[in-house]
Amino acid sequence: MTVSATAQTNHPISQEDFTHAAESTVNGVVSIKSYGTPRQQSLSQGMDGFSDPFFEYFFGSPFGGTQPRQRQQAPEKERQLGLGSGVIISEDGYIVTNNHVIENAQRLEVTLNDNRNYNARVIGSDPTTDLALVKIDGSDLHVIPMGDSEKLKVGEWVLAVGNPFGFTSTVTSGIVSAKARNISSSTGSRSSGGIESYIQTDAAVNHGNSGGALVNLKGELVGINTAIYSQNGSYVGCSFAIPTSIVNKVITDLKTYGTVQRALLGVTFTEVSPELIKEKNIKGINSGVYVVEVQDRSAAFQADIKPADVIVSLGGYPTNNTAQLQEAITKFSPGDEVEIVIYRDGEKIAKKATLRNANGDTTITRPGSIIDLGCTFSAVKDETLKQLEITNGVSVASVEEGPFKNAGVKTGFIILSINGQRVSKPEDIERIYDAITKGNDDKVMFIKGIYPTGKQAYYAVEL
Repeated sequence: MTVSATAQTNHPISQEDFTHAAESTVNGVVSIKSYGTPRQQSLSQGMDGFSDPFFEYFFGSPFGGTQPRQRQQAPEKERQLGLGSGVIISEDGYIVTNNHVIENAQRLEVTLNDNRNYNARVIGSDPTTDLALVKIDGSDLHVIPMGDSEKLKVGEWVLAVGNPFGFTSTVTSGIVSAKARNISSSTGSRSSGGIESYIQTDAAVNHGNSGGALVNLKGELVGINTAIYSQNGSYVGCSFAIPTSIVNKVITDLKTYGTVQRALLGVTFTEVSPELIKEKNIKGINSGVYVVEVQDRSAAFQADIKPADVIVSLGGYPTNNTAQLQEAITKFSPGDEVEIVIYRDGEKIAKKATLRNANGDTTITRPGSIIDLGCTFSAVKDETLKQLEITNGVSVASVEEGPFKNAGVKTGFIILSINGQRVSKPEDIERIYDAITKGNDDKVMFIKGIYPTGKQAYYAVEL
């Protein structure tokens, strides 16, 4: 097949294209080392030595594994726990990186490309999107300008800039292989438990690249390198970055509020597939997000979204799959009004909804607020109290990522008491939570309760 001269010159690729982007970005990417005691390392070992055969975070450890603990109770000395990268986003020292790069660290050390060292403090972090914002006391720092990941096209050239294995200022090139990629649903591997809507590239990244920059050929930041897909822990051609469409919102919230103002739609869902179309007799559409359940006191409930509806767009953004829906919802805050386009029985319908937070309202949340528990609560109906022969309790209405889910609490669980104190209304939980977080004792909720089936359960929820 002959390629015409016109086609050859539509998208010229030259050495100058790569060198301009590389030269304009290497000084805006930093090395981040985390430090702690051996005891602290044992707590964070799960991420440092993470070896899921399909989903690899690259929080590189320079020690090649965990060294044995010493039996003697000698004073614990600080040691380096891990190595990652970060991207300078302001001249006065704000740096974006991955949450798993800074998680559990007792001290963070940032090294610039010119070898200047700074201690960094954490401004805020968000495990759900695996993003974090840290700050160093610098000035006139080199900033990588923020680009628009929405404008990226599959097949477009990009560069990954980071510190793989400690090799600083490393630049690799590749193309955008896919957008709005959900690793778990695509591979059938276990979910990472957070928002997955990645830019997939074939730019070589390895341990230590985590938190580094993905830039276009203009030298603009379009993503934060985060993960690789691998069966052996090494780079095999598939790397993933968090798009700036998500990064912008999360980092702005962390800087302004200290925590993310996360909007929730309030539905459980699954992707439309040929099998689901046949099983549910879906009409008029062959892609989208199929609503399985609508939660009470949610934006979806208020908008009259119903089970079996297929959501095809939210706020003007297409939602052809799980990743697109997750990415779309992260762009908004509680209180934002959005248009939701659905298909119901083959008919296209537009709905208006005011998005809410996990508490079912639109108030601003702050670090340490009850929303950090990752669930919502509701009163227990009188008939349920009578059926279970109890006189008080608060029902867990929904469970998202957070301490309650980590402890194993399920939706529908009725909390009877926390740390020996009776619970009768959601405000009781907030009062007890505030007392625990502000006190000097261990930050643990010892919860006694019962499920609607009559099964009693006890949980220890670490805060």
